[in-house]
Amino acid sequence: MTPADLTCTVLGAVRRAVEEGALGGVVAVPDRVKVERPRPGGSGDYATNAALRLAREARLPAREVAEVLSAVLRRHPGIAGVEITGPGFLNITLARGTRDALLRDILVNILTDGSGYGHGRALSGQIVQLRHRAEVRAAVTADAVRRLLEAQGALVRVDGDQTAGPGPVPTVAYELSPVPAGATAHELHRRFGSDATRWALLRPAGHDRPRFGDELLRQQESNPLFRVRYAYARSRALTRAAAQLGLTPEYRGPEYQDDLDAPALLTALGDHPAVLASAARLRAPDRVARHLETTADAFLGFQHTVLPVGDEKPSAAHRSRLALAEAAGTVLAGGLSLLGISAPEHL
Repeated sequence: MTPADLTCTVLGAVRRAVEEGALGGVVAVPDRVKVERPRPGGSGDYATNAALRLAREARLPAREVAEVLSAVLRRHPGIAGVEITGPGFLNITLARGTRDALLRDILVNILTDGSGYGHGRALSGQIVQLRHRAEVRAAVTADAVRRLLEAQGALVRVDGDQTAGPGPVPTVAYELSPVPAGATAHELHRRFGSDATRWALLRPAGHDRPRFGDELLRQQESNPLFRVRYAYARSRALTRAAAQLGLTPEYRGPEYQDDLDAPALLTALGDHPAVLASAARLRAPDRVARHLETTADAFLGFQHTVLPVGDEKPSAAHRSRLALAEAAGTVLAGGLSLLGISAPEHL
């Protein structure tokens, strides 16, 4: 059950509750509901605010609506449990078989799609013209936004414009804080190189001022860019070392899920398509950069378990872990590419 599948399941629960007359004044099923990962401190695999959205029309307290929806959702064989939290949020825990299928789908999709994992057709048929000021941050941001939009199927034209004047043409530059005075593209590239410059310009949200300092070039984990690229390089090093052991990546099924023991990494990989889609829709490449940091941190916490240690013999569990490591590397490289940043195999 993917997040899209779960969205359909929640909509189905709303529809069933409406048909059964359990939601009072609600007579129309909404076109969509929001299903997302629980926020920090939340429980379950996914959460939805559907009850809060329906409460006003139903003229019922949100928690009462949540009780109705949770009772319907619990009947679904793919759902192990539903917890109501706060004013009426539904936290949903998937059944074990459903989690296994989701894990398998994530790995298969990544290893099949490669660097195209997370690309989609959500914006297919849309023609977008981006106009930006003749300023380094605006130009770099417009280029990254173009990549993100094209990855979601849009046709994009980018125009550099000194004034970025008014009109119906979407503009990238109007919300961006400028770089420090005197920081020209040539000077930034000369001092920091293309990759670090792009990261420094794209990582902050549009309204935040980018920072440039020697920390951008430090080869240590306190530097987020180094951490992301180091995580990718580690994934490739694991693949090379595994080949020397005759170990190939292969996810062997649910019986090895406990051996993976990487919920944070699996969550990050599973969320990647939604992050790319929202970053394109909102013209916000900083969302991709932050997600890459999350993915890298989760992978670095997992990577020590991938290969056999000491006298340990290579096993099917190691092959499953190696498949997950390769998937993480693929996502990291693909995300960096969308930002226009290289992913070296050796650091």
